[in-house]
Amino acid sequence: MPVKNRFAELHDEITAWRRDLHEHPELLFDTHRTSAIVAEKLTDFGCDEVVTGIGRTGVVGLIKGRSDTGGKVIGLRADMDALPIHEQTGVAYASKTPGAMHACGHDGHTAMLLGAAKYLAETRNFDGTVAVIFQPAEEGGGGGREMCEDDMMARFGIQEVYGMHNWPGRPLGSFAIRPGAFFAATDIFDIELEGLGGHAAKPQETIDTTVVASHVVIALQTIASRNADPIDQIVVSVTSFETSSKAFNVIPQRVTLKGTVRTMSPEVRDLAETRLGALAEGIAGSFGATAKVDYVRNYPVMVNHPEQTDFAAEVATRVAGDCEEAPLVMGGEDFAFMLEERPGAYILIGNGEGAAVHHPEYNFNDEAIPAGCSWWAEIVEQRLPVAS
Repeated sequence: MPVKNRFAELHDEITAWRRDLHEHPELLFDTHRTSAIVAEKLTDFGCDEVVTGIGRTGVVGLIKGRSDTGGKVIGLRADMDALPIHEQTGVAYASKTPGAMHACGHDGHTAMLLGAAKYLAETRNFDGTVAVIFQPAEEGGGGGREMCEDDMMARFGIQEVYGMHNWPGRPLGSFAIRPGAFFAATDIFDIELEGLGGHAAKPQETIDTTVVASHVVIALQTIASRNADPIDQIVVSVTSFETSSKAFNVIPQRVTLKGTVRTMSPEVRDLAETRLGALAEGIAGSFGATAKVDYVRNYPVMVNHPEQTDFAAEVATRVAGDCEEAPLVMGGEDFAFMLEERPGAYILIGNGEGAAVHHPEYNFNDEAIPAGCSWWAEIVEQRLPVAS
């Protein structure tokens, strides 16, 4: 089954939705305009129930099939939030919000799921119920976690859940997926080092926190190179080094380091947290300084369930003719929280050539819309077939 003809007919309309969302990006949980548009459209489509305020600003629409012999409910999830990036695409529909843009394609994800919802509400060619899930705050806010903590799965009786993300560099409209661990756990850390500030001409009278912090930055790389098994995946990145003084002639009293740790297993995650704290505190102490470490476990490893992954790949093959095995991704994805609560799978759809996600020149490719919508619709029609 190739791309559904109905989505070719709806392509221009869905593209217009996507570009309107692109012009008006919203960050984290502040997706008030986007959520309102989603709720309005789901209501207009004739969804049987539209619920707002799940996970603060999330939206869930329920679509009942033409029959319901088994009480099955499938969840389909798209993310809605943008990134705090100044857009540099130059397109006519570029962001009108300074310092915010849809640099990850969530505008495309939302538009594609809206397109699928419109089709499913029109046809209802399935047995059971579909919950279309529109989530805020994927980009670091944990919106998926908050929707789950609002008891979304039990409230709507969701038994399986599926997600999708566009992927620049993959052929347009193609698909890739992998079972098991797929996206990394993403933790964040904040290390506050305190020494003894003073005049740059008299370092012997200070405990130089810039030197201490520099040693810590280098030492943290040994977590991956000397503590973790070389076959394990781990990335430790110090992304911010900020001193309490900005003067040329002052040795600062304090330095704050910030960064992320990305891992693919609970054991390596535990190792990284333990070693990061020990290294920071040990090195600081050896210089006579102190270290205060704040380590926050953020998104868990996103793990695709085997049966649902096989099914998602079969559907992708029906739509696109093939579905490749995706590589491991060290980026984080808070769909992981939903996959911890229910079996399901997450797939990548090719965005064609162009800038990578989280880049100011990135733009979702609207030509991927029919394939993405078709995959959503086929997930439902194949997983919840109407009895012949």
